[in-house]
Amino acid sequence: MNSSELDLELKPAAAELLLSVIIPARNEESVLGACLASLVRQSEPGFALGSQWELIVVNDDSTDRTRAIAEGYEGVVVMDAPPLNLNGAGVLSGKSNACWAGAQRARGKRLLFTDADTLHETGDLSRALHEMEKYKATLLSYSPRQIVTGFWQRAVMPLVFSELASVYPMKQVNNPESGLAAANGQFLMVERDAYFLVGGHRALGSTVLEDVALAHNIKSEERTIRFRYAPDALSTRMYRSTAEMMEGWTKNLALLFPRAIYLAAWRVLDVLLFFGLPGLAVGMYWLQPWQRGVLWLLWVRTLWRFYSRVARSNFPASDVVISILGVPLFVYLLVKSVVDHKVKKSVAWKGRTYSGG
Repeated sequence: MNSSELDLELKPAAAELLLSVIIPARNEESVLGACLASLVRQSEPGFALGSQWELIVVNDDSTDRTRAIAEGYEGVVVMDAPPLNLNGAGVLSGKSNACWAGAQRARGKRLLFTDADTLHETGDLSRALHEMEKYKATLLSYSPRQIVTGFWQRAVMPLVFSELASVYPMKQVNNPESGLAAANGQFLMVERDAYFLVGGHRALGSTVLEDVALAHNIKSEERTIRFRYAPDALSTRMYRSTAEMMEGWTKNLALLFPRAIYLAAWRVLDVLLFFGLPGLAVGMYWLQPWQRGVLWLLWVRTLWRFYSRVARSNFPASDVVISILGVPLFVYLLVKSVVDHKVKKSVAWKGRTYSGG
């Protein structure tokens, strides 16, 4: 690390603006332009880019046109993340390393970390600032409207997000009396002073679940956090392909769901009951009518229980309907995530390998 990098790490910039928006970007040429276009349109009166807020893109060792695309937008600050050390002491994940570097450069009283694959509605930055003030929140995080394409994304993504809604109910997350904390790194706004007080992303180590870890650190200081589903603020297409979706959820599921194998077993039971009960009702011809009726009632109860759970995902009804067909892949991803984290002790993401466990 040279002297300029050391200064960047130890001497954060002075807070001079209302907000700093920080985008960590690694090989994001296919999505970064649309994200930046949606952000530079944030042009409410008195909230001009440059005078009230700044937009920082942290290029994370990209090998594509990510940096060039960012440099094509007037007023956007473009910087490179420090070299990433994946071995030894002080190891950070690539995203945490980039976010921490951007935070040192930032001049805003509040910091917004958002991903390169997000699309922001006009005015969502100033509205988010007002929301933080209204609820006296130290950290505000939004869960975006998810844009999915292809059969497997449409079938699997509602399953993941419905389980997230069950494990991290927003009422509990937002309750100061509850120890439960959660956030979504696709939109995470935090007060600058509190961020640096808890050590920011530098304190998170190599965890690939940096958003939840940061929220936990903030809430542990008895600060208020607010987390909600926000289709009014932004949308995102998390994954560009089925393979990318599988790698992404393999990286995260075992960390998001502490009882992942238990969850996988319950989803297997859902499939068995969903398809097995009608088969038994029709195939077991010697049953009395009332016995068939009991099987059909059990099937209806299975449908109700399964779909009422998946409906919490906030996905379109058509995706919720076909989600039963995504259960086998979801179960596979849960098991693979546990194996990679607990047995292999390593997970892969965007060309890098991180320690699991």
